[in-house]
Amino acid sequence: MSGQLPRRDGRKPEADHHGYTRMTGLIATASAPAEASGTHAPLAAKSAARPFPSGQRAGWLMVAPTVLFLLVWFAWPVLSMVWLSVSAKVVEGVTVPGLTADNYLRLFQTDLYLRILARTARVAALTCLVAVVLAYPLAIAIARGTPGLARIVTLTILAPLLVNVVVRSYGWQTILNKTGALAWVLKQLGITGMPSLLYTEWAVLIACVHVYLPFMVMPLASAIRRIDRSVEEAARVAGASRFRVFSRVILPLSLPGLAVGSSLVFSLTAAAYVTPQILGGNFSPLLGTLIEQQILTLNDWPFGAAISTLLITMVLASNLVFLRLVNRRFVKWTGIAA
Repeated sequence: MSGQLPRRDGRKPEADHHGYTRMTGLIATASAPAEASGTHAPLAAKSAARPFPSGQRAGWLMVAPTVLFLLVWFAWPVLSMVWLSVSAKVVEGVTVPGLTADNYLRLFQTDLYLRILARTARVAALTCLVAVVLAYPLAIAIARGTPGLARIVTLTILAPLLVNVVVRSYGWQTILNKTGALAWVLKQLGITGMPSLLYTEWAVLIACVHVYLPFMVMPLASAIRRIDRSVEEAARVAGASRFRVFSRVILPLSLPGLAVGSSLVFSLTAAAYVTPQILGGNFSPLLGTLIEQQILTLNDWPFGAAISTLLITMVLASNLVFLRLVNRRFVKWTGIAA
């Protein structure tokens, strides 16, 4: 039963704009006294009429500790680093104070530094691309597989995060050297004479994909979970193949997760230090290795600050461009503002 009394004339009761059942005749309703008085608004209406600025002030008070923490421990150090890069330079081991752009001119006028910058951008972009290709099947298995399969895949993806990145990098070092597991497998397949991958750009790429793959899988799995299964079923009923369902339904609707994962993987790879240092060494250094050498080995803090500023600028600019492109594609494919 609906809990509402029928009218004598057989018509259904009407509902007023407050959601109360409105009836006429012998039975009074909850909305009648309010209408009769004309002065007593329901409690919900009073709550809805509460002025917005008070809620806004409460929101600012809630986020104030986080904003203060970021200002003290993030914004201030970054601004100090930027100021150091333009307020001094090192000449023959002596720090010379004064406003100067020599650190940035030196960075962009030296072929070695430009090659390291290009290598960093290339490794970060390739790591992101390979991670996307590997992450989508794993994310679909987590989001659309059976509970048992989802748990196994999730544990397999997240388990390496329990191991320190130094240990994982040395593990890849033992696999990729001339007497490692990869060389043994190639020898069993009859492939001999191949050079070692250790201390090459490929070694850094392989290890970075392994280290940062979870940061691509989990945002994608979360985005795919939010896709209504009925949309995929409708596409299958209409005769779409599995690949077409993926390319026309799953891929467009999971673009927000792809954007988050790509931003994380690109940023972490571009700023990586331990993995490129162990597997690339001085033969394939990235910007992180160059920064360490300039600050700790050569004691050239202003130039190291300039390289760090360039790295942060590159990561922020690439992420902004990528997120903007993904947002445009998402709106074009789905018609939904991201």
